[in-house]
Amino acid sequence: MKYPADQMEFEEMFKSEQACIDYLVSLRWPNGFECPQCGSIRFWKKNKGRYECSDCHKETTVTNNTMFHKSTKSLLIWFHAIWWMVAQKNGVSAKGLQKVLGLGSYQTAWTWLHKFRRLMVLSGRSKLEGIVEVDEVFVGGKTPGKRGRGAEGKSIVAVAIEVIGRKTGRVRLEKIPDASANSLKDFIERNIELSSTIITDGWPSYSELEELGYLHRVQKSTVNEEDEEILPNVHRVASLLKRWLLGTHQSYLNKNKLGYYLDEYVFRYNRRTSNSRGLLFMRLLEQAVIAEPVTYDKIINENHGC
Repeated sequence: MKYPADQMEFEEMFKSEQACIDYLVSLRWPNGFECPQCGSIRFWKKNKGRYECSDCHKETTVTNNTMFHKSTKSLLIWFHAIWWMVAQKNGVSAKGLQKVLGLGSYQTAWTWLHKFRRLMVLSGRSKLEGIVEVDEVFVGGKTPGKRGRGAEGKSIVAVAIEVIGRKTGRVRLEKIPDASANSLKDFIERNIELSSTIITDGWPSYSELEELGYLHRVQKSTVNEEDEEILPNVHRVASLLKRWLLGTHQSYLNKNKLGYYLDEYVFRYNRRTSNSRGLLFMRLLEQAVIAEPVTYDKIINENHGC
């Protein structure tokens, strides 16, 4: 599949609504039209982008039951929104997207960005492997009271990152309810291959990792247990995450939606060496045509994380 290499090529490829429709058709039905109801490949092409199955006579469109389902906005605007989100190194806020696209509603921009974030966790993605640093970090504003693992008013984010020599590989981030053995074990089993070597600090909740089938190495501090240099790669990612949340979103996000912002950060971090914004654009569209439609009400009422 061809995808735009840069902004100029994007503008050239998607000059019209029909160009956007044709691109989605090639992504959703790469081998030709297939009826979503009976699977027939015989059809009549009708006006307004509709297809009618020659066998069961069901009518459908390329956007039916996709992320674009029943949208009143043109695909041209949707494509520009997705492109703008992936083309910016640090992403975009809902306010920024509203302004650049001239959307009349902040709610529309906010909803679209959350729809895009749902596309960023690819189905069947492989787990981390090899040598992996794991720790928890705390996200949220400054609050009085206890600091560290017992801090109140902040969200706990589990971090796992592959260590490849002096470099880092892929990362996984998840909001977890607490730093207990059960919460951390669940996070590790979901995200890290068995037999990998996991490096942690001396927190007791990690003591059963070898029983689960992992190699476990405890990195001890020579200064104090809060020394961030114990696990430098984890804390580098944590620092970049906090800077991103503050810089792009001004830390203005609902705690119940934090998991979706973490998904976006993981998507960006794991593709930080990609030279093609266009490939990322195409990957999101590939996910968009197979994703279940999600409404604003569902987004508002759904929590992602704890």
